[in-house]
Amino acid sequence: MRRTTAALAVTMAALCAAALAEDRQPVRSATEFLSPEMRAEQADRNRNPAMLWVQEGERLWSKADGKGSTACAGCHGDARRSMRGVAARYPAFDTQRARLMNLELRINTCRTDYQRAPALAYESEPLLALTAYVAIQSIGMPVAIATTGPAAPHIAAGRRFWTTPQGQFDLACRQCHSENVGRRMRGDTISSGLGTGYPAYRLAWQTIGSLHRRLNVCQKGVRAEDLEPGSPQHLALELFLATRALGQPLEAPGLRR
Repeated sequence: MRRTTAALAVTMAALCAAALAEDRQPVRSATEFLSPEMRAEQADRNRNPAMLWVQEGERLWSKADGKGSTACAGCHGDARRSMRGVAARYPAFDTQRARLMNLELRINTCRTDYQRAPALAYESEPLLALTAYVAIQSIGMPVAIATTGPAAPHIAAGRRFWTTPQGQFDLACRQCHSENVGRRMRGDTISSGLGTGYPAYRLAWQTIGSLHRRLNVCQKGVRAEDLEPGSPQHLALELFLATRALGQPLEAPGLRR
């Protein structure tokens, strides 16, 4: 019995050490692996195609909607001031509603609770536009999410998703995005899987898309079950990815291959 307990303790210690070692590894944004031309295009607001959605988001920000007949600007004023740093703090646990929220869910909560308007569908043009507009107000700011308190169990759930092999190929997220960063796969270079550039315009999509859409591309890649955008699993993973990106600058809306 003592030997079994000792062996279990050694195993758990080894697992904890491996997790800590992984956490200490330097992370690398997908921007690092873009060509110089694409990096320049991402940084240039006159050339980044995602700016079309930012401009639409700015229009929607000031548009009255719903039975409340109010606009985002009616409560929050000038987004350039009121939304500065907001994206850096999401995903976050909403104690009032007892749930984890990302930017998309926060925007929809404002719509349903205060504008008394219908929630916008995930991946819809209006939601992507508003999310991109809010996100760009924090561009260049470091990721600064809360990692303790009610967020902690969701981070743990996201870590489990990250480390659990999935699909017919029996691959875990970490096997690509921690153990093989910088290597080539299917014509692209593997990054650390950070969400700092999302929503992002992907050349493969020829449009802008959310991080959850990108996560489902990975799900399909390993022949695993698709998850609905906004699912608890992807929200937890998004939060865990944000812990890996702590201190990294936000890049949204990014440009990706």
